[in-house]
Amino acid sequence: MQSCAVDSSLDVAAWFIDRALNDGEYLQPQKMHRLLYLSQAYFAVANHGRYFMPTLFVAYEAGPMAPDVFRAFEPGRPYFETKPMSGAAADFLDSIWRRFGQHSSDYLSRQIKGHKPFTDALANGIGTPILLDDMQKFYGAKAHEQSAPGGAPPIGQVLRPKVLRSHTGRPVSVHKWMPPSRPANPVKK
Repeated sequence: MQSCAVDSSLDVAAWFIDRALNDGEYLQPQKMHRLLYLSQAYFAVANHGRYFMPTLFVAYEAGPMAPDVFRAFEPGRPYFETKPMSGAAADFLDSIWRRFGQHSSDYLSRQIKGHKPFTDALANGIGTPILLDDMQKFYGAKAHEQSAPGGAPPIGQVLRPKVLRSHTGRPVSVHKWMPPSRPANPVKK
C-alpha cells in the first residue's frame, strides 16, 4: 500500500483555515469538511486510488465529515505544530481551494449531498463510512456525465495544469497522463 501524501488531516485542515484567512475569509467548519472530502476524492482520482490524508469520511445528515477532525476542531482551532506541506501537496490543495473555495458551505453541502458516494453511504445509516473506491469512481473522469443534479466537475477542471517550458522557451500547460480504464479483455478462442 502506498503512503498518504500528507501525514495528518489536521495539517490539511489548518492549511485550509490559513488559506481562508490569507484571503480575508472565515472558514466555516462545515465548509472545511467539504473541502477535506473533495481533496481526498480528487486526489484518489488523480493518483489511482491513493489516499491524500489518513482520514476516513463518514456520512452524516449535514454531509460528509471526518470524525477525527470534527473532534479536534469542535471547540475551535486547536494548538498544534503543523508540519510544512510538500510543494506538490500544497499545489494540489491550492487547486482545490481555487475551484471550490469561493462557494459557500451551504452550496458545497447541497452539491455533495446529491453525489452517489454520499447518498449510498447515508442510505446505509448515519455514520456509515464513505469508501474511497466509491469516491474515486464517482469523481473520476466520467463524473461530469453523471445524471445526478450538481454532478461533480471532471478532474481537468479541478486541478490546475502544470506550466513547463518548451524547447523554445514558450510556456506550455501539461497534465499528468492517466491511462484510460478498460474492462478486462474477454478471452478469445
